[in-house]
Amino acid sequence: MNIQQFHYILAVAEHRHFETAAEKCFVAQSTLSTMISKFEEEIGIKVFDRRKKPVEITKEGEQILLQLKRIIYEIDYLQESIQELKGEVKGDIKIGCIPTIAPFLLPLFLQKFSFKYPDLYIEVKELTTNEIEQRILSRDLDIGIVSTSTLSNDLKIHPLYEEDFVLFDASNSESKLVELDSLNMDKFWLLEEGHCMRTQVLEICEAAKPQLNPTLNINYKAGSIDSLLRFVKANRGKTLLPVMALIEFTHKEREQLRYFKKNIPFRTNGLITHPHFAKSKILHAIQEEIIKSISDIKGIRVL
Repeated sequence: MNIQQFHYILAVAEHRHFETAAEKCFVAQSTLSTMISKFEEEIGIKVFDRRKKPVEITKEGEQILLQLKRIIYEIDYLQESIQELKGEVKGDIKIGCIPTIAPFLLPLFLQKFSFKYPDLYIEVKELTTNEIEQRILSRDLDIGIVSTSTLSNDLKIHPLYEEDFVLFDASNSESKLVELDSLNMDKFWLLEEGHCMRTQVLEICEAAKPQLNPTLNINYKAGSIDSLLRFVKANRGKTLLPVMALIEFTHKEREQLRYFKKNIPFRTNGLITHPHFAKSKILHAIQEEIIKSISDIKGIRVL
């Protein structure tokens, strides 16, 4: 058996299709299939059930795949450690970012970062906090950009900044300053379940939660901050927004912002990695570029 076979097997497990896996591995399908068959013959266990469409992994194959992932990770870890010792920033990095941060933070730093390190291939996906956690633990993702208040203890947290919340109020209220403990929750809208910002806002508004939209027969849960804002505007409602979401606000939209007199609610955002993450030079470079890009934003406090 050899490492190439391991990569072929993992590719088929990911795509559940031999032809697609072969394309991803840049080999002929016959070569990939033959190499996997030789591996199965050598260990005396069928990893895949080729009779099913799409291809299915056997029960024994599931256990084999776990071992192969560990082996590939250890080999990658060794290569990354060697690059670190040489002071090199190159290779691949997979980043997951939650949807309430991605559209605002990524445009501020990602392109500059990629220009600075042209030998580094960067793959970025928008994922929920739970998806990011699970993929980091399974080694399918290297770094997560998340709000760090509701995380598992199994991950390593690298704090970046605190970000204030402000009230967006389209209900024609004249008050520019508001009190958190006396916030009127009528026509107050949130993101749907699965977004950590929904949980954070509910915790911030804990005292007023039972009165959330008491006079309405609409239960709207937005999938993004953009759709949330559109709905709030159309229905003359209210919601809480992180200050980075205000970067491209128009003058008219800013007139509908309300600020807290005291006890300003905020969230802490940062990077998360596996406890045994080896690409520390890349991690520090990303931290440095993010902090540089946000340090002048009002309502942001670098940690």
